[in-house]
Amino acid sequence: MTDTRSVTGTRPPKPRNNPAQTKPTTVVSVGSMDYTLYLVVIILVCIGVIMVFSASYVRAATRIIFNQDAFYFLRRNGLMAIGGFIVMNITANVYYGWYKPWARLLYAVTIGLLIAVLFIGLGSGGAIRWLPIPGTDFAFQPSEIAKAAAIFIMAWMVSEYEGGLRNWPGFLIYCGVAGLITGLVMYTGFSSGIIVAVIAFGMIFIASPHILRFVLIGAAGVAGAVGIIVFGEGFRIARVAAWRDPWAYFDDVGFQIVQSLYAIASGGLFGLGIGESRQATFVPEAHNDIIFAIIAEELGLIGAGLVMLLFGIFIWRGIKIALNAPDTFSSMTAIGIVFGIAFQAIINIAVVTNAIPNTGVTLPFISYGGTSLIVSMALAGVLLNISRYSKERGG
Repeated sequence: MTDTRSVTGTRPPKPRNNPAQTKPTTVVSVGSMDYTLYLVVIILVCIGVIMVFSASYVRAATRIIFNQDAFYFLRRNGLMAIGGFIVMNITANVYYGWYKPWARLLYAVTIGLLIAVLFIGLGSGGAIRWLPIPGTDFAFQPSEIAKAAAIFIMAWMVSEYEGGLRNWPGFLIYCGVAGLITGLVMYTGFSSGIIVAVIAFGMIFIASPHILRFVLIGAAGVAGAVGIIVFGEGFRIARVAAWRDPWAYFDDVGFQIVQSLYAIASGGLFGLGIGESRQATFVPEAHNDIIFAIIAEELGLIGAGLVMLLFGIFIWRGIKIALNAPDTFSSMTAIGIVFGIAFQAIINIAVVTNAIPNTGVTLPFISYGGTSLIVSMALAGVLLNISRYSKERGG
């Protein structure tokens, strides 16, 4: 029998400036989290640990930089997965309302970290995105933390100033808050900036009663993105050209996507088997951005389809949680988390299959990357906590 115990002190404030929604609302606890969502995340992370090792062990065993240690990436990724599991279980058991008063501080600290990257950041592959962790050989990406900061600050603003989106000044303030963090992230990584923009402006879109304003903002955003590609650094134009005909640029920017397509094509229906990849030693960042291609090669169409199905279940359960959330803050937080995970997964798979131009985006829960994994699992934990609560409206 479902436990519907009332939660003391969790009654949300009455919606502002919306008389149609002034019916009393009782918040109840359903007693347990969404275990379907929990299981999906665990399965995705386990797939990630296995596939990162499978895609990296040859490279790690043959490179001096990794001490010719075949288990180099497995140990580090496994450690991060354990840390992410602990963090997820903590956030899953911390009442979601606790994050609300800390949203502004998280936003401010994240802005500071993004600025610090510009001065003391570490570079890799031509991008400066990391800050070192003193006393260790680890580093973290503030752009990953920015995704969480964007979610919480937007949820806080919408819940505290719902009427602000009804007029142009308020709307522009929302856009300014979203634009500041997006701009700083985009300076360190164009693709990460796009994801933060989708999260922040997507949440504003959901909360705003005016669609026409987003037509204008969307047009300006598309124009800005095109401008960055056309008038920015030449490699972005080259990537668009390689997307249209990757084999024409096989020796340059098209090499990665060609090898990725070879991997997908050779996988067939059932795959070559775990550890049997032929392309893992050729595909740059096989254990990171392009890991979905290795999944398709080693596990075949069935394995790749299973991964996509798991992300589909995550999206479905996340949307359901957002719709049943007891108040504005929890609902907006849930939809922001779903936006972030879903859009990033779609972009990664689209890049690997050459549906869109190549850009560096990790596959959530699966790709190698400590900050991305821990932040994604922490946010999944918040979503799981929100799933413990539902709304019961009275008349």
